[in-house]
Amino acid sequence: MIAPQHRIYACFFLFALTTGALMARLPDIQTHLGVTEGQLGLTMIGMSIGSLISLTFGAGVIEKLGPRPTAFFTVMGPAILFALIPWLPTAPAMFGLLFVVGLLSGALEINLNVQIDRLEAASGKRYMNRAHGFWSLGFFITALFGAMIRQSGLSAGWHLGLLAVLVVAVAWIMLAHMVPAPLKAGGEAKAGHSIAFPHWGLLPLCLIGFAAFLVEGAGIDWSAIYMRNVFASEPFVGGMGLTLFAFFMAAMRLTADPVVARFGPRNVAMVLLTLASLGALMVGLAPLPEVALAGFALMGAGCSAVYPLAVSAAAQRTDRPAAVNVAALGQVSFVVFFLAPPLLGFVAEHLGIRNSYLVCLPLLLAGLWASSFALGPRSRAESTAEAGA
Repeated sequence: MIAPQHRIYACFFLFALTTGALMARLPDIQTHLGVTEGQLGLTMIGMSIGSLISLTFGAGVIEKLGPRPTAFFTVMGPAILFALIPWLPTAPAMFGLLFVVGLLSGALEINLNVQIDRLEAASGKRYMNRAHGFWSLGFFITALFGAMIRQSGLSAGWHLGLLAVLVVAVAWIMLAHMVPAPLKAGGEAKAGHSIAFPHWGLLPLCLIGFAAFLVEGAGIDWSAIYMRNVFASEPFVGGMGLTLFAFFMAAMRLTADPVVARFGPRNVAMVLLTLASLGALMVGLAPLPEVALAGFALMGAGCSAVYPLAVSAAAQRTDRPAAVNVAALGQVSFVVFFLAPPLLGFVAEHLGIRNSYLVCLPLLLAGLWASSFALGPRSRAESTAEAGA
């Protein structure tokens, strides 16, 4: 018997596995399409646009469709569509296909986070950080092995095609008997808000999401270039920044739930954002590559559980349906995730790449401030006291 939360973990893992594989094969796809880096970047925006549209308007559709069919479409669909990309003749065709994948990925974000929140409410246990940890784990594994598969000479078509078959088979097994999580005992806000836009009450959580995604973008997209430009590191040492970032991010997410249950989301988020701030400061001022690598590790650990904690807090609000609040938070946070790389690149080009990490500090401190009041009780004792008040 497969536990309900394990089915959700598998969805996060499988989606990350397929997305990471596509990222690993982008150089081959670029060569196949005959486009420049700038043209490829514009093509990839198709997925971003689709995600934002889905996160804005998809909550009501997902509630009507149901968790199980949505999970089938959003896990299997991207794997199959990604497998078609190496066979597409033009960049505009890839843009259109990625737009559809974006629609599916936004729906996956809403569906899985709402299901995890309901499982937490029904069981009294925490699963959110671990669920997002499996996304990080899937991305880490596929990035690690993707380079090795590329080196073996296996074509992108075969690589993504075989992975699609594997993902569809595993997803079918994991989701065939998926049962929707029970609605919360205290009831949930009824439909009536079909469009997901953040309101004033959600802005502190959006600020926390901003901070987490900005650090994630800085760590994932610019770490290797930073190590090359600042320390003239060899490729292996330069790649260690990303490896350490991804490893500590995944490890912290997979182990954070018991810690959050004991110390409370507020305390955990404040400690993590403090670590992320220290890491960004170390990277920005590092005199040696070892200091910078330690900073990337702290950044990965520091931004790990922050966004999942904000998602839980958004889902627990009673002013609108959980799916709408989760979608609104995801929508705003994903804007930062997609805009962070070019914005940080602009800072790096004009002010130096070290400063692209130091400019993260004000937003990290703002997220730290928002965490001090927007994420619920500090500890079990406070939670119990508030419940009895």
